[in-house]
Amino acid sequence: MHKVLVAYISRTGMTEKMAGFIAEGIRLAGHEATLKKISEIGNENDLNGYDGYIFGCPTYHRDMTSGMKNFLFLAQKANLTGKMGGAFCSYTHSGESGAMIFDTMQHVYKMDMTDLGALNLKEHAIDSQEGIKACQDYGKEVAGKFKG
Repeated sequence: MHKVLVAYISRTGMTEKMAGFIAEGIRLAGHEATLKKISEIGNENDLNGYDGYIFGCPTYHRDMTSGMKNFLFLAQKANLTGKMGGAFCSYTHSGESGAMIFDTMQHVYKMDMTDLGALNLKEHAIDSQEGIKACQDYGKEVAGKFKG
């Protein structure tokens, strides 16, 4: 069994819901998922002990939050090279933050990212059957990258 950290920031609770559904998908795939708000991660050592990482943030004004930007600088110190990864975002009118996080994880951290790209969901779709399934499937896809 592999361990995956789903770390997120959420202002309205919608990104937090996505994180929970993604964690369900990881568990359905037979792996362990840990949910943490990025505010609970104090330093790069708090990122140790996981085999995979999925980071999420809402999009505000076509950008990720400043808290996520600071978290990404902290995460860079953790040497996540080669680890499994994914990224997600919730949004109301644009969804750029997921792709920004994904690109950072793939190109800066050199992680082994899911072939699905970032998961972006409009806030009104998150609680729908399709939204829940999309999140669970995303978690399953990242977990499915583990060999054995």
